[in-house]
Amino acid sequence: MSRYGALQIGLIWQRLSGFIDESAQVFLRTSFSSVVRDNWDMALGLMDGQGRQIVQSSRSVPSFIGTMPRTLASMLERFPRERLEPGDVLISNDGYLGTGHLNDITMVMPVFRGDRLIAFIGSTFHSVDIGGAPSVDARDAFEEGLTIPVCRIVVGGHENPDVIAFLEANLRAPQETLGDIRAQFAAYGQARERLLALLESERIDDLDALVDDILARCEHSMRRAIEVLPDGCFEDEIQLDGFDVPLLIRCAVTIDGSNIRVDYSGSSAQIARPINSVLNYTIAYTNYALKCLLDPTTPNNDGTFRPVQVSAPEGTIVNPRRPAPVWARHLSGHYLPPVVFGAMARVLPDRVIADCGSPLWSAYFQGRQPDGRNFVKMFFMNGGHGARAQRDGPACLSFPSNVATLSIERFESSVPMLITEKALIDGSGGVGRQRGGPGQRISFRVTGEQPVVMTIRHERVKFPPRGLMGGGPGAAGRDLINDRVIPAKGRYTLAPGDVASFETPGGGGFGAPEAAVPAGEPS
Repeated sequence: MSRYGALQIGLIWQRLSGFIDESAQVFLRTSFSSVVRDNWDMALGLMDGQGRQIVQSSRSVPSFIGTMPRTLASMLERFPRERLEPGDVLISNDGYLGTGHLNDITMVMPVFRGDRLIAFIGSTFHSVDIGGAPSVDARDAFEEGLTIPVCRIVVGGHENPDVIAFLEANLRAPQETLGDIRAQFAAYGQARERLLALLESERIDDLDALVDDILARCEHSMRRAIEVLPDGCFEDEIQLDGFDVPLLIRCAVTIDGSNIRVDYSGSSAQIARPINSVLNYTIAYTNYALKCLLDPTTPNNDGTFRPVQVSAPEGTIVNPRRPAPVWARHLSGHYLPPVVFGAMARVLPDRVIADCGSPLWSAYFQGRQPDGRNFVKMFFMNGGHGARAQRDGPACLSFPSNVATLSIERFESSVPMLITEKALIDGSGGVGRQRGGPGQRISFRVTGEQPVVMTIRHERVKFPPRGLMGGGPGAAGRDLINDRVIPAKGRYTLAPGDVASFETPGGGGFGAPEAAVPAGEPS
């Protein structure tokens, strides 16, 4: 029987969510990089003393939410709870233990109440530079940059000078990455104070008992959402552009009472190119898709996903063996929600959406400022959103990731480049009863006197976003330099005056086109 009433649980939950969001703002407002400050490519979360996820900041990247508790479990294998002390902070960016690639750094701080460890505050953020030469030609994980093994970057409240030294020696712009790291230390301090104050004011002696209650309620809600669905196995498959040959992700969703199993058997074998999705990432985006479909309004925590089991054969592009390269793992991982939606379309046709113009498009620009300083900047570009059963797809929203778009003015003020065009592409959304959202065309011109190295890794160029329930596909994407089409995965040197242009894919349509509502009539 619950020790807490529904009203008290609701109030406590709101306070937990509030102070985690408040602490996330501390991180954002004190961060150094635009990818954190402007793109929100980060997450901040609270886990209990057992490592169970309780709550996370509301603007967290879905994959980071899903991987953080698994990363903490790996960290505790290296540093068991009894070895941790107040003020310690653990760090790692190991792709196979974390979010799937080296650019995402995860840190966790234990929270003590007296001499008892009661919780963990964790965060993940994207670092644009992680050393090495991240490239679509990487043949193994060793070529992709600096791996930070699980270690203590703060020991008893004092920075570990050895860890700081090896970071500084391996990063092109260490002041930016270290600035973001230290910004998280400030967020942890505030979150710790707020948590202890909440426990005191609510007279909560045992946080684990509170978490038991919250997780049980969320599990019950998810199971209710599942058990009203018909039992059975529902399948879909989706083609990826890949490199030399197309790749395939196969998905089978089995509904059995109040449980769901998602199996990716039959997916393509891992390849020696960096688009493999580690199992942590695969599980995270599978869970995210099911949460969106089945129970989107309840809290997102470990209890929610107790009814869900995700499996993928080892050695496939959705569960590679180390040291397969993984830098661009989103090029397979972002296909997981669409293939889950495709399988579930026969069960929940009114809730699924057609394919969006994702995996997320981005470009890395590397060069020198006029004053000689190095720069490494990243720019995200979204395609059209997939149509829904009752509405057209909106234009250029981020999905399944939720990173924000950097403003043109902010980008141009930080690099010797000019954005000369940013416009929607008419007719790029798929036809249907409801149309897919249009993609966009965006162009970058080098204005400095030095060349700029550009790295891109884009999908949906060969196989455009699919329509659903009879809807048509969106337009495929294109990459160009000086209006000449280039391969969508590569590293290019832009000379002064060169213009790189990107046409992101349009979203798929929903429903047969002949069932479309005539213009001017309500739908």
